[in-house]
Amino acid sequence: MGKSLYQKVWDAHAVGTLADGRTQLFIGTHLIHEVTSPQAFGMLRDLGLTVKFPNRTFATVDHIVPTEHQDAPSDPLAAEMMDALQQNCEDFGVTYFDLKSGKQGIVHVVGPEQGITQPGTTIACGDSHTATHGAFGAIAFGIGTTQVRDVLATQTLAMEPLKVRRIEVNGGLRPGVYAKDVTLHIIRLLGAKGGIGYAYEYAGDVFDRMTLEERMTVCNMAIEGGARCGYVNPDETTFEYLKGRPYVPQGAEWDAAVERWKSFASDADAHYDDVLVINAGDIEPTVTWGISPDHGIAVSESIPDPALAANVLERQSISEALEYMKLPAGTPIKGVKIDVAFIGSCTNGRVSDFREVARYIKGHRVAEGVKAIAVPGSQIVAVLCEKEGIDQIFREAGFEWRAAGCSMCLAMNPDKLVGDQLCASSSNRNFKGRQGSPTGRTILMSPVMVAAAAIAGSVADAREVFGIALEEAVA
Repeated sequence: MGKSLYQKVWDAHAVGTLADGRTQLFIGTHLIHEVTSPQAFGMLRDLGLTVKFPNRTFATVDHIVPTEHQDAPSDPLAAEMMDALQQNCEDFGVTYFDLKSGKQGIVHVVGPEQGITQPGTTIACGDSHTATHGAFGAIAFGIGTTQVRDVLATQTLAMEPLKVRRIEVNGGLRPGVYAKDVTLHIIRLLGAKGGIGYAYEYAGDVFDRMTLEERMTVCNMAIEGGARCGYVNPDETTFEYLKGRPYVPQGAEWDAAVERWKSFASDADAHYDDVLVINAGDIEPTVTWGISPDHGIAVSESIPDPALAANVLERQSISEALEYMKLPAGTPIKGVKIDVAFIGSCTNGRVSDFREVARYIKGHRVAEGVKAIAVPGSQIVAVLCEKEGIDQIFREAGFEWRAAGCSMCLAMNPDKLVGDQLCASSSNRNFKGRQGSPTGRTILMSPVMVAAAAIAGSVADAREVFGIALEEAVA
């Protein structure tokens, strides 16, 4: 019987078995940022340790960095954390993509665009959305601060192997349905805890056709479905994306690397602990209505009614979510008024996301009373958008165009909701208080759907706002 990519990568990086039965796993690439690394470096100093392989660790600043006035953050704690990261990188010989480098950005955007993220390796980062890098055929884990310390000191982690679930999406996606809709649909089907104990292998026609950046969007949210990691097998799309990037092998070494990467792809007769097959035609533009990423419905559907719940626990869960969200049960989600629109984050802050939105918003205007912000995922994304005039299209439509950072995805920088504002967001989490206000509300959706909501002033079907279905049919 053959092996899955997960099994192959695990076996290739297993150093040994510890006394408690866990595997000591070598970590090929370690990514760090300013939030979870200061304490880890502090522990190294306390123990008199150095970074084992500084050439395998890469740093950037993203979570707390403001998207306005980046060089002089008004929050003294933010300034202190940024200074600490720079000093730690200098002291321990770690590569740091700082604000002056032209390469700074969200860690899960920077790694891929630099070619640091590569197939067949293990990747760790002190951030839950590290699963993003699985889009390249890597096994990528989010880790905690003490594990960041362990990787810095030993380049290994103590872990137990996961089961593997293969999720196939076959057929053709409807016009106006994007990678974000695919991942929200999967989470809706399997639940926010459905992937606990699993790695997700995303496969099938739809993933074969996706761009690398679309695959990143899906893998990014594997953790929102409870999976520790998610990946797509490497293929020609992967290699074409990586070719020529700064940290990728060149010349004859490139050819050898590609052959090695190909060998990690899952075998045709690989064993899986579970297989789920989804018809792509069943997926519609999807939005959340509640306080968990699995609270998702098609934009054409209505908000759930707790009175129709299958059991007491489900009734309580729906009631709690609706009370927080202040949404009426049983009414259409389309038409729910929004206050803020946010396009960005490690889920949807790449150049392809902004290009796609720019296709449709030209000539449109953000609705009165809606605050709309667009935040590139990296300085390189920002430069590409500016070269193509995308930033100007966003500005003319009424969006604020910001500098690179995590921004409104989470409450660690000045970009936050106020009071009970409701935000249409292209980010990955709609937890209570996630966007800064303890009563702020979040509805997750694709970037094009966020743009449609910004223009309509309420949750809207982008296919209707922009005439997408008609346009695609004519094309």
